[in-house]
Amino acid sequence: MKKLEMVIKPEKLENLKSILDDSQASGVMITNIMGYGNQKGFTRMYRGTTYAVNLLPKVKVETVVADDAAEEIISRVVKEITTGNYGDGKIFIYDVLDAVRIRTGERGTDAL
Repeated sequence: MKKLEMVIKPEKLENLKSILDDSQASGVMITNIMGYGNQKGFTRMYRGTTYAVNLLPKVKVETVVADDAAEEIISRVVKEITTGNYGDGKIFIYDVLDAVRIRTGERGTDAL
């Protein structure tokens, strides 16, 4: 099993949810976050004063899927979510040793 942690632009969330639904991801956790990477934010002008906005809104989407489904999801996200600009996001991939469904005690892929 793999845990995919995807940090994307908020406006791409619906596209990502469609990809995950098509790939039979059984569940997702979505968190609104703030951050910056290579783009380092941007500069704005307000009433004659320039100020820097260096924390940009992002969305973190986490899901745990089977190993073979992970590669399909990753390739579709890279292909369909990209705009070609800084700030498109990142995908972090973790190995999951085990999972336990608290309600039934099921383990492994049965717990997904």
